[in-house]
Amino acid sequence: MQSLFPYHDTTSAPQDAVAALTDAERQFGMLPNLMRKMASAPALLKGYLALGELFEQTSFSPAEQQVVLLSVSRENRCDYCMGAHSVLADMADVPKQVTDALRAGQPLPDPRLEALRRFTTAVVEARGWVDEAEVAAFQEAGYDAQQVLEVVLGVGMKTLSNYTNHIAGTELDAAFQHRAWRASETDD
Repeated sequence: MQSLFPYHDTTSAPQDAVAALTDAERQFGMLPNLMRKMASAPALLKGYLALGELFEQTSFSPAEQQVVLLSVSRENRCDYCMGAHSVLADMADVPKQVTDALRAGQPLPDPRLEALRRFTTAVVEARGWVDEAEVAAFQEAGYDAQQVLEVVLGVGMKTLSNYTNHIAGTELDAAFQHRAWRASETDD
């Protein structure tokens, strides 16, 4: 099925995807394989990049954003996004102890980040049907109603990439290989 979804660049991508690929390469300093695969559907690529920009504008710190994105990716068992976002978490100065716990599905050493991890995981597991106790526990950790819904934005954004990677068989870029992760090696 991978042959259905080639690794596009600006010379092979559908014309509607070229500007988004050019912007992504400028933003990331490389053209990640995820975007190269997404280019087969220009609207998907543009939507993912737009949601990513919006998620960066939330009230969450860069470290909290990575907690959300890694929590979603782990729950969805996305090897590509776990590897890539582990590197992005390193770049966002997320302590390695936190990232390693996220990768292992273990409680985080910081209680507030742990509440964020638990709530994000609950949203994914329950497909949004989280009970009031989950919302209350999240708020007791210091998060507010806005942040409840900002988690939903992060879940939506990351689900687009997780599912794309599952279907298209995206290979982890060389730049992220040192933080590779395999769901099959972490089965609970």
